[in-house]
Amino acid sequence: MLTVIGIGPGSAGGMTLEARAALSESELIIGYSTYIDLVRPFFPDKAYAQTGMRRETERVRMALEAARTQRVALVCSGDAAVYGMAGLALELAPEYPGTEVEVIPGVTAALSGSAVLGAPLTHDFAVISLSDLLTPQEQIERRLHAAAEADFVIVLYNPVSRSRPAHLQHACELILQHRPPETLCGYVRQIGREGQESRILPLSGLLTAQLDMFTTVFIGSSTTIAVGGKLVTPRGYHV
Repeated sequence: MLTVIGIGPGSAGGMTLEARAALSESELIIGYSTYIDLVRPFFPDKAYAQTGMRRETERVRMALEAARTQRVALVCSGDAAVYGMAGLALELAPEYPGTEVEVIPGVTAALSGSAVLGAPLTHDFAVISLSDLLTPQEQIERRLHAAAEADFVIVLYNPVSRSRPAHLQHACELILQHRPPETLCGYVRQIGREGQESRILPLSGLLTAQLDMFTTVFIGSSTTIAVGGKLVTPRGYHV
């Protein structure tokens, strides 16, 4: 049995009861090394296996093979089906007859980060990853243009990395073709973990912000406002 588990942002409080129960019942926990480091303190007596970045297929095959004979948990940050390993595990599962795959949901960064900033996702929103490792840059740009023109609140995952330090700046430049520079935005770094920090700023300020791959970015719509130091996108209720 393979259970693919979203552990949320990584803190005990951000992990669902269902995820904790599934991890407690597992015999072997497999994951990316960073996520294993987050889980191990809560389940120190479990057996663990880990792989590094960009070894996702190897990691999933390892989990599926081990799940032939034991209860295995494959962990992802946030939600396992949102830029996580759930899809790949289900794609590869037919190659491992008799191995059942279960997916346990988690709290993705769009939701946990939104709560830190206030309530920017109360109305329609789009989530876009700026990583071009698996998605062509041209497709990412089309999605940014479409979401900005349609006036969605936009949540950006993987905004920058060492290999693509200017991706966020380029995304802001594209969005500025559809949104005014005073559009309210926000970001949260290390959501739910030690060193968490957040800030609300205009789109023009986000253009030059120095962020990292552990940051989730929120770009407001035309109706997003600041209320008491929090970002809010009104749903439209009468007040």
